[in-house]
Amino acid sequence: MGILGWLLPLIVMVIGGLLRFVRLGEPETLVFDETYYVKDAYSYLLSGYEREWPEDPDADFNSGNTGIILGTPDYVVHPPVGKWMIAMGMLIFGSDNPFGWRFSAAVVGTLSILFIALIAQRLFGSPILGAVAGLLTAVDGHHLVHSRTSLLDVFLMFWLVVAFGALLLDRDHSRRKLAAKLSMLAAAAPGGARPTAADLLYGPWLGLRPWRIVAGLSLGLALGTKWSALPYIAVFGLMTVLWDMNARRVVGVQRWITGAVLRDGLQAFASLVPLAGLTYLATWTGWFLSSDAYNRQWAADHPAPAWEWLPASIRSLADYHRAAYTFHEGLGSEHPYESTPWSWLVMGRPVSFYYKGDLGADQGCAVEACSRAITSVGNPLIWWSAAIALIVMIFFWVGRRDWRAGAILAGVAAGYLPWFLYPERTTFFFYAIAFQPFLILALVYCLGLILGRSWAPPARRRTGLMLVGGFVVAAVLLSAFFLPIWTAEVIPYDQWRLRMWMPSWI
Repeated sequence: MGILGWLLPLIVMVIGGLLRFVRLGEPETLVFDETYYVKDAYSYLLSGYEREWPEDPDADFNSGNTGIILGTPDYVVHPPVGKWMIAMGMLIFGSDNPFGWRFSAAVVGTLSILFIALIAQRLFGSPILGAVAGLLTAVDGHHLVHSRTSLLDVFLMFWLVVAFGALLLDRDHSRRKLAAKLSMLAAAAPGGARPTAADLLYGPWLGLRPWRIVAGLSLGLALGTKWSALPYIAVFGLMTVLWDMNARRVVGVQRWITGAVLRDGLQAFASLVPLAGLTYLATWTGWFLSSDAYNRQWAADHPAPAWEWLPASIRSLADYHRAAYTFHEGLGSEHPYESTPWSWLVMGRPVSFYYKGDLGADQGCAVEACSRAITSVGNPLIWWSAAIALIVMIFFWVGRRDWRAGAILAGVAAGYLPWFLYPERTTFFFYAIAFQPFLILALVYCLGLILGRSWAPPARRRTGLMLVGGFVVAAVLLSAFFLPIWTAEVIPYDQWRLRMWMPSWI
């Protein structure tokens, strides 16, 4: 990868970082679900596990009173990783500092721009398309809002992107290694090592695959952030084995399916599933080390002779998970910003994270009435184009067997389709941040088709550059238009209303 391959991704990362870190501490109050996760993170700093808060915790916390005496252990339904990551920012910058609450979210949001740009560059073989993927991520409002607020979903997205990138690197590394081993076997001298019958039938074993281990660790951390990472473990595991099957088929291995299953699949399973599981368990270390965290002594109060061979802490944690799963499965309370998965791709009901109306001159308003908002609506040009791009991707995957289209669709499907299994559950548009990077990749795939091949006739290439450049410029300008309602700027009420393109956005 040349200097341009590093320079362009770094430039778009810096652009995204400026958008995320400038005025990160505004508003100075907890917004939306920060009221849960920031306080849980503060509990971790004090105790290593979640504890209950006083009667009016928002008022205390927003006033800078973080010397609050916390109560008994609290029951929560999300694993610890995202909250520990929030806590790291609070540890560095202070628990009473809004910049500290949101620092970690801004860091992973900014880093994800770099990783998405590098992933796109690897997939499409173009530094320009890689930079376009990074820039579209950097300026999109949905990603920006998540990067400027301390919800768990941005951390989930980050670890999934890392896992996907690691599997791409494993794909490249393993194919080079397979080709090298087969060449060595084919060129073996008469007195040297001879290929075995198994080598000829199934292909060689490729040895340790460190990038798969990185992917397994990342998936475990994603699962330790939110359970909605679970489908990704299954989908990414199947995807990487299919890549191995195709690699053995292409190089002429006779029994390439069996060879991939026996010589790659078992290791893939061990690297992704048990390793992710062990990583997930390790994320509960604070809970394990405590004596009075929620449900910590459940096993002692509920003896079960048939399960005595399991450590009491594991049995207690298992019951905790049973209760949490029951909660998630039965979550059906009405919420003003709930939305069905059917509406997510067109942003039918984005979530208002924060809104203050009727602001006066004392709050920076130069007209009769102003508003201040954080709305998780994405850039409409990016999102609506990406929804159309998914249809194109299906044709290229089915019709042309393009592995890149299949990999991107797998990333969307793992994060999107499982939500349709719970039609009665209360769901929100902001869950879509988990698979948004794959929507961006789908869009850039189609922009690459418009751009054309590097060896295309000059006139065709110029037309493609103009069309893609025009799309990117339009997306950036539209983001500049929506930026005030993503970053809590004080604007006249009629300007806020002008940005509410659909009645369902209000």
